[in-house]
This record gives sequence, structure tokens and C-alpha cells, in this order.
Amino acid sequence: MPRMTAARAAVEILKREGVAHAFGVPGAAINPFYAALKGAGGIDHTLARHVEGASHMAEGYTRTHPGNIGVCIGTSGPAGTDMITGLYSAIGDSIPILCITGQAPTAVILKEDFQAVDIASIAKPVTKAATTVMEAAQVPGVFQQAFHLMRSGRPGPVLIDLPIDVQLTEIEFDPETYEPLPAFKPAATRAQIEKAVTLLNASRRPLIVAGGGIINADASGLLVEFAELTGIPVVPTLMGWGILADDHELNAGMVGLQTSHRYGNANFLESDFVLGIGNRWANRHTGKLDVYTQGRTFVHVDIEPTQIGKIFAPDYGIASDAKAALELFVEVAREFKTAGKLPDRSAWAASTQERKAQLQRRTHFDNIPMKPQRVYEEMNKAFGPETRYVTTIGLSQIAGAQMLHVYKPRHWINCGQAGPLGWTIPAALGVAIADPETPVVALSGDYDFQFMLEELAVGAQHKIPYIHVLVNNAYLGLIRQAQRNLDINFQVNLEFENINAPELGVYGVDHVRVAEGLGCKAIRVTDPSRLGAAFEEAKKLAAEHRVPVVVEAILERITNISMSGSDIASVNEWEDVATEPGHAPTAIKPLKV
Repeated sequence: MPRMTAARAAVEILKREGVAHAFGVPGAAINPFYAALKGAGGIDHTLARHVEGASHMAEGYTRTHPGNIGVCIGTSGPAGTDMITGLYSAIGDSIPILCITGQAPTAVILKEDFQAVDIASIAKPVTKAATTVMEAAQVPGVFQQAFHLMRSGRPGPVLIDLPIDVQLTEIEFDPETYEPLPAFKPAATRAQIEKAVTLLNASRRPLIVAGGGIINADASGLLVEFAELTGIPVVPTLMGWGILADDHELNAGMVGLQTSHRYGNANFLESDFVLGIGNRWANRHTGKLDVYTQGRTFVHVDIEPTQIGKIFAPDYGIASDAKAALELFVEVAREFKTAGKLPDRSAWAASTQERKAQLQRRTHFDNIPMKPQRVYEEMNKAFGPETRYVTTIGLSQIAGAQMLHVYKPRHWINCGQAGPLGWTIPAALGVAIADPETPVVALSGDYDFQFMLEELAVGAQHKIPYIHVLVNNAYLGLIRQAQRNLDINFQVNLEFENINAPELGVYGVDHVRVAEGLGCKAIRVTDPSRLGAAFEEAKKLAAEHRVPVVVEAILERITNISMSGSDIASVNEWEDVATEPGHAPTAIKPLKV
């Protein structure tokens, strides 16, 4: 039987589980694992500038392609605690990543040794499993189980903590005969799907709410096929955006308090039946449940049985992987259609598109300082349907989701539940590494950008080009807007007069010089008429220098973005809405007046 260190066995398992890339920061307690990583070969590694950044890179990497599992690595103590935010983000959005940490020797773990923290206990609430491996012989089984857990049921992250002596201990392990464990995923039955379709047939104005679970299951094509067979309009959630293209005739728009379309909310409020697949009824999608549910029948399909009924009780629930369920939905719909048992939904579907043409927000403004809406209009012109957008939180994300267009699954890569500031730069790097052939465009407000901007140096060092659109108003804009309800404007101002860049006025941080100092390229834009040219120049710079390129748009200090604090029927439109086609020139449908 071959003998090797437990660390080397772990690396060999990673390769056989399909891992081709890892992100991390070495340190004393994880160095034996890094030695094994170097000795084994076959896994590329990107050195992050912050260990939290490594965890978000792993998330971006996972989210880019079906089957990807990002791996992040750090030493003992603070490295593990730094990665907790990444684990929380991953479990909130059902994203499998593997976090590997070093640990003090087993003999001193409970003796206040340097950087010895019980990271497994800390990580348990935000992982599917978190284990400190105390016996070297258990390492292969723990890694095998980790991948089994990440792929089974609702996907999610796992943490494995490796004491340094465990890493160095030799064990008997034969990598040539290693086999991954088969993943378990619940599957709907034919009877369940037939009942759901029968309930659906009894409705007059049904909608499908398509969640991120469909993308996780790589089942977007099946969802589109089912919608087209039945003629039922689709509402993608924020995590499901791109399941069917924004310009598809059955795309009814996004619904919610914030990241929603005017026509999306209006379409939903006209519906009488909702089939939710792979979604979790997030509160910023539903708003007040009485408004959201009143007068509607709900069927909920989710991979996690305990998710059904967690937010509100559906009329019928099915515990199933989205792909397994949709395969049966398509099969049953075909049979019903052949038998003439599917109602004609064309008038209802057409009415949703009428609303799409009538209920639009204005994006075209010539103001200087510029309004953020104009930035998204110009992005729609500059970046095509192949673009992968990456973003996390803030008014920039909310306005972007209202005004940008997405045409393919995994082309809106967004941190949904956790929304940590700083996520965007490292996640975009992970996306660009996972798919270097597709344009990647990140979107940040100035505070999100500043949280982890040191990771731009990773892009410069490793030649990872992407474009980062930075909308700068020197404000915590989303928090400022939320503070209106309390009649305060407190501790949300980021402005100051930079003594080294007086030309900025009160916009403070000179992001152009910071980005350039980190080895990247940057362009500042103050006139909205120059945005298009700046985006084209950014493309050329990224292609020529193979580094991240920042396009900073200097915005007016205060813009209130459309949203509601309570329910989807009362979204506050702070700006004048579009009343003529020129107000929204990049809208999916020309404005119908």
C-alpha cells in the first residue's frame, strides 16, 4: 500500500474530486499542506492578499460553471475566522466551497497555543459540516465525506481543520483506487408533478418563480422548455436571474422590494397561481407576506424538505432537486399538451409583455454630476449578452438589477443573502479565473470597492483582466436611504477633501491612483457623455495589459433608488418614471405610451 503524509493524501483527493484551482494564503500551521500541494502538482493556486478575499474568490469560482467547487486555504487562528464571512455567504446562497485551515498540534489545541482557536465550532453555524481532524488516518474519509456533503441535497460549504502534526503524519493511502461518493438528491415522483400541473391548470393567470436552485442544478434549459410548453410567464429571482433571457417573451420581470422591475411587481400582483422552483421566498423578494400571498395558490418545489413551509405554508410542496422535478414537469406537460389538456395562456402572457412595455424607469439623464441610472444605460450599450456581471450589495447592486440586462444563467453572479461589503473584487477575480474567455464586469459602490481593494493586486500579479465599474458618490448610499425612516443622516458620509487630489473636491479617496498603485489601470469619468468611450477604452486596456481596469463614475452625492420598505404594491419611485421612449433607450422593450 502506498504511504504518504495525510496532507499529500488530501491533495490527491482534491484532484480526484475535480479540483483544479485553489485560493489562499500560506502560514506556519498550513505549510505542510502547501508543501503537498507543490509536490503533487495538478492544482493551480492563486495567492490572495487577504484570507477573506480567498474565500470570496472560491465563491466566484464555484458560481461560474456547473460542477465547480472552489477551495480556499488558510493557516490557523485568524485565517479561519477571516474566512467565516465567505462561508456564511456560501451557505446563504447554497454555494459549495471547501475551506481548509491549519491548526496547532493536537496536543496543545486546548492549551492556549499561538493561533489555536476552535474554528470548527465557530464555523458550524455557517457550514454543512466543520471538523477538526484529530487522527491522520481519518483524513481521506473526512475529505471524501466533505465532497459528498457539498454535492448532496441543498449545496453548501464545508470546513476541514488540519492540525499540523496530523498533516505531517504518514498514512497508507492509494489514490489510484479512490472514488468519490455518489451525491444524494431528492427527486419528485410522477404523481407529485401530475398533481402540481393539475393545480396549475386550474388557474387563469399563473406565474413560475424561478430561483437560484435551478441554476445550481444546471436545469435552466429545462425551465425554459417547461415555460414554453405551457406558455406560463416566468419571474426570475435575483439569484435566478439569467435562467431565461431578459428579452424572452415569457420573462415577466423581477419582483421584490428593491431589485425589481415596475412591470415585474405589477405582473405578480395580477397573478392567481405561483409555482416556485428552487427559490427560498427571501424577504426582499416577497415583502409583506399578506400582500404577496393574498388571492394566490402556491406550489413550492425545493431540494431541502425543511425549506417548504419555512416562510409561509404553500398549498402544495414537493421536496426535489430542481433538475429532477423539471424533467418530470417537461414530460407531463408534453403529454398534457398532446392530449389537449393545457389551457391557452397566450393572452395572459401577452399582458405581461404589455406591462413590460408600459412600466419602465427612466435611465437617460444628462446631469453633471451624473445620475447612476445613466451609468447602467451606458453599460447596457457597451457590454453584450456574453458579459458576466459580478456584484454584492448597496444602491449600486439594487439599481443595477433594476436596469441592467442578463441573458444567460451564471451571468449575474451576485451575493444574495449575506451581502458582505468587499465581496465584489475577489469574487470577480474568481469568476475571471474560472472563465478567462468571457468578459467579466464587476459593479461596486465606493464603499464596497474600498473594503477589499487590495485584491486588485492579485489581478495585476496573476494577469487576470476584468472591468470594474465603480459608481462613486462618497456615501453609504443604501444606509443613508434607509436612515430616512429615522430622520437621520448619521455616520454614512465618506466625503473629505483629499489634500493630494484637490481636483476631486469632497469625493475623498483617489481611486484612480490607488488602483494604479496596485498595478491596475483606471479611468475616471465625470461627464455621462464620456461613459461609452471610457468603457471601450477599458476593454482595450484590459486586453492589452491583462490586468483589472477600473472605470470610476463620479455621481451626484444623493440619489434615492426605487424601493419599498414594506410590500411589493407600494414601491416608492423617487425619480420621474419613463414617459417617452428616449427616457429609457436601452429598455428591453421600447416604451409604449
